[in-house]
Amino acid sequence: MNDRLEYFRTLASQKLSLERFQHTLGVEALAVELAPRFGVKEGDAGLAALTHDLAKEYTYLEQLKKAREWNLILYPEDMEIPQVIHGRVAAYMLQILYAIKNEDVLNAVANHTLGRPGMSPLEMLIYSVDLTEPGRNFPGVDKLRQKLYHDLKTGTLACVEHTLYYLKENNKPIHPLTILTYEDLKNGKASKGG
Repeated sequence: MNDRLEYFRTLASQKLSLERFQHTLGVEALAVELAPRFGVKEGDAGLAALTHDLAKEYTYLEQLKKAREWNLILYPEDMEIPQVIHGRVAAYMLQILYAIKNEDVLNAVANHTLGRPGMSPLEMLIYSVDLTEPGRNFPGVDKLRQKLYHDLKTGTLACVEHTLYYLKENNKPIHPLTILTYEDLKNGKASKGG
């Protein structure tokens, strides 16, 4: 596993800008730190963290082209908010180009931007850590980290609520999958995760 993690760490360093690579390393560090607390395998957390943004630096047009070609457009809003589909594109690349078969890792990568109802602990971890890794610095991030350290579901719900608040305050479109994720977590139907 360590060799594989090193391979994907090197790949991320080659595919991503320095700033995004540093973010990726921050996601890896926090995800691996928190993984045992929530019953997640550290290797799975590390792999999902290192690969979650592999498709992020394609242009939106390139992402949409790949998403259409690979049948990854699931909602009309995917076309209107193209910045949300890089996770699905990265997961598909991992499966097809790099022979990653771990469904939980693929789901964590695919759903790290929007979440989904019924997220596994690994999916919740990557979703939340993407927002709260040590390099993130915005008002309220410390409170989100505290909630996440204490409880994975509560922390993930707080991260989704923060995202919804941010989108509303900035008049940005809200993807229906984010709302479904929020409702699922609010109703306590997510998978066990702390």
